[in-house]
Amino acid sequence: MRLFFFSLLSVIWTVNAQEIRIEGHVFDSKTKAPIPYVNLSILNTLKGTSTDEKGHFFMEIPEAFLEKQVHISALGYEDYIIKVETIKGSGKVLLKEAVFELEEVVISDELGNSEIMNPISSYSVTSGFTSSSTPWVLALYFPNIGVKQKMVDKVMIYFQDTDGTARSDAKFRLRIYEVDPDTGAPGADILRESVILNASVDSSHLSVDLSRYQILAPRDGIYIGLEWLFIPYNWYRSVNIDPISKEKFVEDRFAPTFGGVYSSNFNYKTMIYGMGSWSPFGVVSRDGEKTFIPAISLKYRIE
Repeated sequence: MRLFFFSLLSVIWTVNAQEIRIEGHVFDSKTKAPIPYVNLSILNTLKGTSTDEKGHFFMEIPEAFLEKQVHISALGYEDYIIKVETIKGSGKVLLKEAVFELEEVVISDELGNSEIMNPISSYSVTSGFTSSSTPWVLALYFPNIGVKQKMVDKVMIYFQDTDGTARSDAKFRLRIYEVDPDTGAPGADILRESVILNASVDSSHLSVDLSRYQILAPRDGIYIGLEWLFIPYNWYRSVNIDPISKEKFVEDRFAPTFGGVYSSNFNYKTMIYGMGSWSPFGVVSRDGEKTFIPAISLKYRIE
């Protein structure tokens, strides 16, 4: 059975309300260059979209949403909240580049052994994570156990077989976060480059070499995040059956469908980012001995 984590969030609005179209572009406030793959989410709703390669976006929304606010998020830029009505009036959003303090990275010459955390087989992927309403970030926490120095070497991301219902390819963004010391949720971005990856229906997984970024594992552990992009390239239409009425209904969805597995290691923790905040995702097996997590493996190089 396919699992859709966003169904846990309950938001009610008038479905018969008149819908209007808002669209515009997102630009760098300094260079005035368009910013691709920016996620926009209307707060306290399940409505959102992303900019395309040219920084353009559009949404069909109920007219009542004009009074609501949009949370705008882009890697490398400061988060921004603006009223929907303002965007409709101007059609332009300017984002300020985030300022990072660069830290010197000292790498041991002895880093040579490896360790794989959460090893996964394609056959163990039992379900998946997908999105149909607003862009999300799905993040898995990997603890840092032991005292040895570790460097992120590779990330393996597994996908669920969609039986041909989704398009053949899909783009998504990889995020890597440190741990917020106050909340335990994902904190600041460690990977500050926008890494856009392509998922293909011909492959059950994707291996991403991250050695060139020289990311040392923080003492408190690390989050690997997968960010959906609501762009036309990723759109597809899905026919589903209502579990109560048994009637068919059509729903717009956005690929990819990330794989999910049940793990007996409760040290791995799943978090979801949407509508401007992080929330825990906790689904356990019927016997209570396993937890459902994204199918992500992490390979370290260690001393």
